[in-house]
Amino acid sequence: MRTRWHTIVIGILALSGSPSTLLAQAAPAPLRLTAFAVNMSNIATGANSQVIIQIDRWSSAADRDRLKAVFLEKGPERLLDAVQNSPRVGFVRLPTSLGWDLRYAQADPLEDGGQRIVILTDRPIGSLEARNQPRTRDYPFTLIQIQLDRGGRGDGRMSVATKFTYDVQSNSVVLENYSTEPVRLQNVQVNR
Repeated sequence: MRTRWHTIVIGILALSGSPSTLLAQAAPAPLRLTAFAVNMSNIATGANSQVIIQIDRWSSAADRDRLKAVFLEKGPERLLDAVQNSPRVGFVRLPTSLGWDLRYAQADPLEDGGQRIVILTDRPIGSLEARNQPRTRDYPFTLIQIQLDRGGRGDGRMSVATKFTYDVQSNSVVLENYSTEPVRLQNVQVNR
């Protein structure tokens, strides 16, 4: 199913870099966020939990340009390879689990003094999923978008089983989710 927040991916794979993106790369790191994740999808309903996101460093404009070029020239399958081969920029985890490496993190300042954070990585594939090869294997990305106010509080969305396509007709990236709705991130807070 297509989602309306496909423009978030354009922030990652923007056709041109913006000065605000380059300024935001100087934002202090590490940045540790906590949020309450509310699963609104038709998969694992009721699986709600606190989530910890740590960004150890911001991805560079060169990182963004490399991922954009791979996606536009070679398609989403090669984008997955490029993301998996990107250096670790942080992690996401539940309080009782090991972390999953994040591969791309970008911060853009907002006019009100806050910031928008976009994170892209591959998603964990369990042994049963790897063996059985269900349709979910066609949705290999995790995309996280968070908006923070100037006080370091906000909300966001996390799409755990996602794939990207490029619509030539509209000249835009299309985000398709396996589930019907992304996970909502509520009560996002910066923890220093």
